[in-house]
Amino acid sequence: MDKREHLEKLVRKLETITSLSEEERGLLLALPVSVRPFDAYQDIVSEGERTKQCCLVIEGLVCRYKIVGSGERQILSLHIPGDIPDLHSLDIEEMDHSLGTLTAATVGFIPHDAVRRITRASYRVSEAFWREALIDASIFREWMVGIGRRSAPSRIAHFLCEFITKMKAIGLSDGHTCNLPMTQPEIADALGLSTVHINKKLRELRQAKLVRIRANRITVLDWDRLCELGEFDARYLHLRK
Repeated sequence: MDKREHLEKLVRKLETITSLSEEERGLLLALPVSVRPFDAYQDIVSEGERTKQCCLVIEGLVCRYKIVGSGERQILSLHIPGDIPDLHSLDIEEMDHSLGTLTAATVGFIPHDAVRRITRASYRVSEAFWREALIDASIFREWMVGIGRRSAPSRIAHFLCEFITKMKAIGLSDGHTCNLPMTQPEIADALGLSTVHINKKLRELRQAKLVRIRANRITVLDWDRLCELGEFDARYLHLRK
């Protein structure tokens, strides 16, 4: 895969939330990017680190996370191919959380100076990055509501609906089936639940014939009922129709 193919992932992701002209696509595809493979469970950027580049997820699943005093982890967000999960590092010098892989992953590194040049050269590209950051904040708010106010089954249902919807937007799901390369402890870390509770509630979802999960592949058997259980309304993702 050459540099242009790596950056196509970024273009495809941005085009799920905004429209881009051929000129704007060309500017994005001309960005300098260095590519590095990572093993699963490896930090890409650690809390407290200062960076001079943004990370582009090319392959695999990446998460933002923090470790609390007891040593437990809270996953703050998930990032799929095309995401730039540390776009904020352009203006916030020191990382206040860590960015790591949940699976083997391929990550591209784009120098901050190059990102600044392209945003100064094109208002529309700058607007696309700003919109991406705002939608990240929208997803954070939805996760906060889930952890604070939704029941465990509702949290899990909402999580599955969101993941499949985002994967469908970039062409990695048909809207009902996709790979979910996360263990139950990892899902628990994302939803603020215990692994035992996750196991029990996932079993209940399977018994209710809402989902089928086999070897890290999830199939939604009744999308409407799953959305109803999770109180899922995709408007907060602000995807283009």
